[in-house]
Order: sequence, then structure tokens, then C-alpha cells
Amino acid sequence: MMKPISLTDFYEQIKSDNPHIPIDQLGHFNVFEIEKVQKRMEQSPEMPYNMRTYFKISLMKGANTVEYADKTLHIEKYGLLFTTPKIPYNYIPKDDDQSGYFCVFTHDFLASENISATLDSLPIFGHGAQPVFEISENEYRRIALIYKKMLEELNSDYEFRFGLLRTYVLELIHLGQKLMPKPVHRTPLSASKRIVSIFVELLERQFPIDNIDQRLQLRKAEDYAKRLAVHTNHLNKTLKEETSFTTKQFINLRIAQEAKALLSETDWPVATIADCLAFEETSHFSNFFKKQVGLSPLKFRTKQTI
Repeated sequence: MMKPISLTDFYEQIKSDNPHIPIDQLGHFNVFEIEKVQKRMEQSPEMPYNMRTYFKISLMKGANTVEYADKTLHIEKYGLLFTTPKIPYNYIPKDDDQSGYFCVFTHDFLASENISATLDSLPIFGHGAQPVFEISENEYRRIALIYKKMLEELNSDYEFRFGLLRTYVLELIHLGQKLMPKPVHRTPLSASKRIVSIFVELLERQFPIDNIDQRLQLRKAEDYAKRLAVHTNHLNKTLKEETSFTTKQFINLRIAQEAKALLSETDWPVATIADCLAFEETSHFSNFFKKQVGLSPLKFRTKQTI
């Protein structure tokens, strides 16, 4: 199984090949060529960084299937992908001709920019977004130039290179947002839609689970109804009418989604994952997972390594 490691540890592994990487900025930003990362992973099959900690912008050449939250999206030849640590994702190459670039960064990297405080709320990184775009060959070439500039600056001795790199990251973000469909004029939310919106926000605030000391606090429909100051039956009726899911179904789907991510991306024991997801007994979690996914947690984890 591929085990996620910190970005800093990954840099330590590769800095002998790239002696000019500025160590004082590790953990905040870097840019990679996909082909080189794939070759390194063939030698050491570990994730090059913990995807659940960093924002990532990928420029891909090659056929890929992208699993993002509850969506499955397809790229035939050229694609641009924006991912956030709050939403689980995976992309699966469909051919051997894979190349391109990706950069990773944290909130801290954009701390000097006004956009940092609202990074999570940008449309490109927001919940419900579809941040995967098929692009033309010409668009791929134009965007590839930005990544080449990033690589050049990252290895330069220019004193203010990170200011320039922030500009390139912002350029990519704005390019992505320009590719998004234009928003339609929205009427004010009804009372029912406001309840659904706040419910989803309360649910998503608890994810991702990124350390073993983290534990879900809102686990049952009653927990959310209390926070929303409505009766549990009213919350359930509202969600059913607006989303076709009951409150319990909605919560269970999101917990199952997080469980799959933890089983795929960490080597935590199943008992630890069960505890983080607020199951009193590991057996309860195993039964829940098998009902939701169709496999036991261990069989699901084994399947991910094949």
C-alpha cells in the first residue's frame, strides 16, 4: 500500500537531485513534472506528499479518469485539475502516455495575498464545484509555459522569486475560474434551502480527518437539528424534499466517503479509523462500511493496492 509522507520528507528524498531547492520554503510550495514523479514512485511506491494537506493544481497530458468527491469525470487528452485538502479525490491514468506538471501549496504560501483568507470559498475550490477541465492543445501549451517559469524561478537565486511564484499560482487560479461556467442569477434562498446549506456546511467542516486525535463531533441527525434549532423530523423532511436523501443517508454517505479516503491514503488501523469516525466499536464500523460500500474495510484497502 502506498503510504502518504509529508511534503518535507519527500523533498529530503529528492533534494540530492535538485540541490537548489530553497529549504526554508519547504512545505509551502513546490512544482513537479509528472513524468519524473512517476519514475521516482516506481522506485519507491510512496505518495509524494500528503494530498489531504495541500492545495494542488495539475496540468495533465494523457487520458485520465478523475474521481472527485462523489463525481467521476473524464479527460481524453489534455486537462487542468484543481484540488483542495477538504475534498477527497483520485485520478486514474487510462494510458501510458502521461506527462505534464503539478504544483502544491498551502494557505501559508498565499498569506501575503488578500486571496489567502478566502481560498476555501473561491468557486474553483468550493463544495459542489467541478474543478476538472478539458482543454485544447494550444491551451495546454500556454499553461505549460507558466509551470516552466515556476520551475525556472524555484531554482533561481532571485531574491524575490517566491513573490513571483505566488503570482504564477494566482494566474493559474484565475485561469481555472475563467474556465468555469458563468454563474446564473440566483434568487434568495428559501428557508428550506438555507437549512440544507447550513446542514451541509456543518457536516463538511468536520472533514478531512487528518490526524488520529480528530473525532467527529456531529454524528447523528439529532446533533445537526440541535445546532440548526429545528426539530429532527423537520430537518429530515426538508433534506428529503430538497436532496432526496434523509438526514441519516446524507451523513452516512459522507462518512463512507471519508472512510474510503482514510483506508486508501493512510496506514491507520481500522480500529483507529472507526474511532475517528465516532463508532463505538470497530465491528459497528465494519458492518456500516460493508453496507455502504459492499466490501469490508480490509478487503477495500487490499483492493486499493492491486
